[in-house]
Parts: sequence; C-alpha cells; structure tokens
Amino acid sequence: MKWIKWSFYMLCVFSVNFGWTQIEEVGPIMGNPSLQAKAPKYFLKANPGTFDSTIIYFQDTIDLPVFDDFSSSKFQDYHDDPTLPQVTSDKVYRVLDEFDVPIANNEFYTQQATFNRVYTISTDTYEDVTFPPTTLKIGDLSSYPVTHIPTNSYPPYYIYDTISAPGGTDASPDTIWIAGPDIFQDSATQFFSPVSDPTKIWIEREAYHNYRFAVNPWSLGVATFDGLDQFGYPYDFGAATTNYADHLTSKPIDMSGLDASDSVYFSFLYQAEGFGDEPESSDSLILEFYAPDLQQWVWMWSTSGKPVGDFEVGHIRVENPDFFKDAFQFRFKNYGGLSGSLDHFHLDYVNLRTLSGYQDTLFKDFAMVYPVNSLISDYTSVPWDHWKNNFAGKMSPTVEVVVRNGSNIAENNQDGSTEVYYGGALEASFTLVGQTLSGGNINYDPRTVYNSFHDFSTGYHFDETKTGLSERFEFVTKASAQFPNFVQNDSTVSEQVFENYYAYDDGSAEKAYGVTGAQSRLAVRFTPYEADSLIGVKICWVPSVTDVSNELFYLKVWDDENGEPGDVIYEDQVAFPRTPHYEYNRNIFTTYYFDDSLVPVDGTFYVGWRQLSAERLNIGLDKNIVNNDKTFYSVDQETTWGQSQITGSVMIRPVFSTGMDVTLGVSEEEIAEKPIVTAYPNPTTGIVSVEVEQAFYQGVEVFDLQGRKIVETMSNRVDLSQNPDGVYFFKLKGIGETIKVIKH
Repeated sequence: MKWIKWSFYMLCVFSVNFGWTQIEEVGPIMGNPSLQAKAPKYFLKANPGTFDSTIIYFQDTIDLPVFDDFSSSKFQDYHDDPTLPQVTSDKVYRVLDEFDVPIANNEFYTQQATFNRVYTISTDTYEDVTFPPTTLKIGDLSSYPVTHIPTNSYPPYYIYDTISAPGGTDASPDTIWIAGPDIFQDSATQFFSPVSDPTKIWIEREAYHNYRFAVNPWSLGVATFDGLDQFGYPYDFGAATTNYADHLTSKPIDMSGLDASDSVYFSFLYQAEGFGDEPESSDSLILEFYAPDLQQWVWMWSTSGKPVGDFEVGHIRVENPDFFKDAFQFRFKNYGGLSGSLDHFHLDYVNLRTLSGYQDTLFKDFAMVYPVNSLISDYTSVPWDHWKNNFAGKMSPTVEVVVRNGSNIAENNQDGSTEVYYGGALEASFTLVGQTLSGGNINYDPRTVYNSFHDFSTGYHFDETKTGLSERFEFVTKASAQFPNFVQNDSTVSEQVFENYYAYDDGSAEKAYGVTGAQSRLAVRFTPYEADSLIGVKICWVPSVTDVSNELFYLKVWDDENGEPGDVIYEDQVAFPRTPHYEYNRNIFTTYYFDDSLVPVDGTFYVGWRQLSAERLNIGLDKNIVNNDKTFYSVDQETTWGQSQITGSVMIRPVFSTGMDVTLGVSEEEIAEKPIVTAYPNPTTGIVSVEVEQAFYQGVEVFDLQGRKIVETMSNRVDLSQNPDGVYFFKLKGIGETIKVIKH
C-alpha cells in the first residue's frame, strides 16, 4: 500500500543527548512547482464546461532517424492564439431545427410534454390536450465533434383554461411558464491548428524534462516519469491509487516503404529511482508501439521498479509489418503511485533508426553529466555588493565538473575549457586540464563517470566594476574526448548569479527535508564575505505527504559558538508566527522579512526556525550539491545541536540589506526613519483605521492568533465586525511594523 510507504518514507538520524532523541527526515515531493508554473495559459473559455475556445492541434509527421538525448527540450510547444492565420475554426450550435438551421437565441423548448388543460366548472372535470411536438436536433457541447440527436420538443409552458359549461365561454386562459426550460440555444467554437516543427519529437509534456533528478545520467538531461501530470499536480491527490501516470508519446513517424530487412532498431537507456523515490517491484516503465491500420497500441517492453543503479539498456528490433506504416508512433508510460512525485523512472538516449543491428547498443558518447553550478567559493549566489567589495580570493579553487566516457573502450583525454561571458561578450577563458578531467589517468576508462575539481582561484575574477545592483555572468564549460560523439553534450551553459542573498543550492529540490519534534530548531550556517544586515530569508517549501501549510514557526538568527549555533540574534515576535507557503515555481522562493527590518551580522551566523508542532515542515533539499555539514538541528531547547547526516543542501537563503532593497518597496533611508503608525480604536468592536504617512503605506495584512491571514487590503480601514472576538495582528506592508489589535 502506498499509504504505508509514505508513512515510513524517511531517512531518520538518531542521536541521544541527555535523554533527547534528535530526528531529521526526508520525504517525497508531492507536487512539482516547476511544472505547475508552466501550465499552458489558454485563453478564457466563453462557455465553461464546453470545448468552446479550445484548440485541436494536427501533428506533423517526422522521419527516421528519431533521436533524443534530452540535452535540450524536444517537447512540442503549442500556441494559444486563435487569431493566427493558420488557425481555422468550426462554430457548432447546440440546437438545430429539422433542416439543420440553428434556432434563434430567444427560442426555448422543453423535452417534457406540455399541454393545454380545459377545466369545466359545472361538471368539475378537465381535459388535457398535449401540444404537438416539434422535432429539434440537440447536441452535447462538452466534447468535439458533436452529434445532434433528433428530439421531440414542446413549448416551455402550460395553458390552463376554465369554462363554466361545455360549449360556454370563459375568461382569458392562464399561461404557466416552465422555469429554466432545458432546450435553449448555445454554441461552442472549436479551433484547429496545424503543428509543423520537425525538430520536436514529443506530443505531450507529462514526463518531466530536467537535468537534476537522475544519478549520473549518460549526458545532460533526462525525461522523468512519476505521479504528477504535465502541470505538476498529482493525478489523484491524497489517495493510495496506483495506475498508469505519465505518457511520453512520439509524433507520427513515416515508416512506410520499410520492412524487417532494413534492420530497424529501437534503443534507449533507463534508470529507476535516481535522486527521487524508489519504485516498488509492482511499479513499472512500459514501452508501446502503435499499429496505425489496427488503431492499437501494442506492448513491446517493460521493466519493474528497483533501487537506483547505473542506467540500463533497452534494445528492440522492429519486425512486425503492422508497424511499417505511415503514422507509426511509440510511447513510454509508467505505472505507479498517482498521488505525487513518486516511483521515479528516468529515460535517456531514445533512438529509432535503420541499418542497425543487435550489437548496436554502445551509446558511444562523451558527455557532460550535470551543469556546472558555480565558479565562486562555497556559494551559488552572493550579493553583488559583497562581491565587488571583497572579491579577492573568492573564485573557487574546487569547481566540480562531471563527465562520462560512454564508450566501451578507453578514450584519450583532451583539455577542456570554461569561457565566461557578460552581456554576450567574452570576458575570460579557463583551461580544464585533460588529465584532471580523467582523474589523473592518461585515458578515460570505458563506461566511467569522472568527478574532477578545477582551480579557478587565480587569474580572472568576475569584474567588480560592473554597475548594476545585481549581475549575471554566463559561463560555458566544455570537455571532449578523441572519438566521434554527440557534440551537443560536450558543453553546458550555466549562469553565475549575484543577487541580494547567499545560496548553497542550485534551485532544484529533489526531496522534502525537515526535523520532527515539537519546538525543534533547524539552523543553516553562513559566513558572508563582509559584515552587513539581514532583512529576511528566502525559503523553498515543497509539498509532501502531509499538508503542513497551516503549521506555525518562528524565524531565528543565531551567532556562532565553536562551529554551532550560539546566542540568538533575532527571533520573530511570539504573537506573530509564520506558516509555510507553497509557491508555483521551483526557482521562486517565499521571502519572509524580519519584523525588526534590519538584523546586523558580523562573521559566521545561522538562519532557520523554531517550529511549534512535531510535523516535518518540508523545506526543499537539493541532492546535487552537498552542504549538510552546514545544517544543524536541535530538539532539546538548543541545549545540544546535531549536524545533519542527510546529504544535500537545505534550500534557505539569507537576504541582505543591499542596493536591492527596492524589493521591500522602501529604501534603506526610509527604513531608518520608519514612520509612526497607529491603529484605532483599539480595542475595537469592528472597524479599525490605520494611520500612517501616505508615502509609506502600502497596505496591511491581518492575521489571527493561529497565524492565518484573514485580510489583505490596500485600504487603511479594516472591518473585523464579522470576525470573532480575540487578538489580531496588523502587519504594515513595506514598513515592518506589526500592531496588536483586540476585538471585543
């Protein structure tokens, strides 16, 4: 059962100190914010619940060979603009008459038989005469194409006629109209757009194209299969359902004119788990071929779940004549848990080609395995102000480069390079010594991954004379060997970021991390390039098995005491706790600003939190960059601290007061001269007015005692009349002031 798996999906580290048990955990990510942000923004439907204003795309046909090493995205992009010249449309009406002409918008009918009732007073009897039906054709606009079904339709009213005696006269008859008649006119427009891009292979985006989830892939990039749809949402959130999940389907391929004598082979590489979740033996990755004439998908290959290992080879000869047709397709799909980022399989080097053979499984390639993270010491980002003032000795002496010799024989090494660009102009070039890349060997050993470290500490440094508040330098790292290979895998393009924060991580969370236990502390150590003041932290929260978005915590900052957190420099106000917040992009962290606005730090410090509940709060854990020696936790009121034993980088980033304080909406000078604010009447019975200089006021957020935001407004008047009596906290946005208000 998946529920059992989730409940115990953790890595726990225990150490007993004075009777306390310290526990840290990791769990699966149950939603993929990176993909949620990429959901296609289709234009608003005119009629929700119908196909109105949606687009059907007609795929182009591609030819052999079909090859994808996932070093770049070959997923088809789809526009959402119906006004483009190649787009055609079909407007379909819901109701047609017997001659297929749409009825008018002001015509209404009902499927229930209606009648004229004549009531005779003298005999106390009545007679009903059913109205003659009209034949109308009614269609269902929920899906395209639409079939119109002939239906007997009646006027949407009854007529009641009262007479005194048979043959007599009466007053005007009464007409009773049916409320909400079920036959009315509606329409939906279906748009059609041809797709023509032979550089793209895949029709849908359910599988996740990424560079981080696989362990030592054969080259940059894989397609990852899990329990999340193309928008990063679970297929069946919160349930123990196991079924087919992601599909990766090729465009139609013209295989006509070929047969078994052409030696058509299909091969690929695959890996279970990677840095993600281990699939059980009952889970699987499946390959199917499509027979166009039979209109059937045919099972060709599958593998069961297993622990992570090196990539394995799938290799199939195409012999069935049903496949040698125009519009042949192939697809991969996975079977596993549908409730999140679970039961991972990773796919690489998909190749369908002719003139191959049973022995053609070498995947002979020399490739970069991962992007290069950073060229500066210790961090992936530091504030630009700090860099330009203290750049000396800060270029990294240990830049990691990971390459793989995919050949089955030893290959000679060659020197590589890293070229640095700013604004497209070449700034500098570093040599990556070939023998260092190959681990000190003369040759690269067959089928071997090499992790090498290169000294960038002398010579060039990122130009401190650049004048922006933040800077971004691009650097291209190249490595190669002396045999033919796919040159697109010989280099990787990275970006050196200088923002207003320090970061250890690469912005990609592979696990959800946290500490369990009520009143637990989590702290991450940073040593800035210069003394400065903190204004807050950025935290990457990731959803996991248990929803903790309503759990409370207090931000904390500690100084250093012999390599562990020491005295508390800052802690949130007791009456103003925080809650985790799930963003919709993996690279957008939630920013929490400190109540006191500026927190001076000089030398090593620690940022983190004190949580109130025992639940793991699920901060993102980057498994690709190892910095767990800088992460500490405590469950005994900070009497003792444990160092994390779970490899990775906890995704928390301290934010400094720099020239980029415009992100706060106020300048440093304005922070220094914070205006006096008041809220009255206090206590209140309902309406509260906030008084502050207009130049500073940017709205107010109101929280209850549980830390739940109940009001956010730009007005300076807040109505609490519909809220229960109690204590509320008014947080003035952009000012950093919090006012306690009592309602009674």
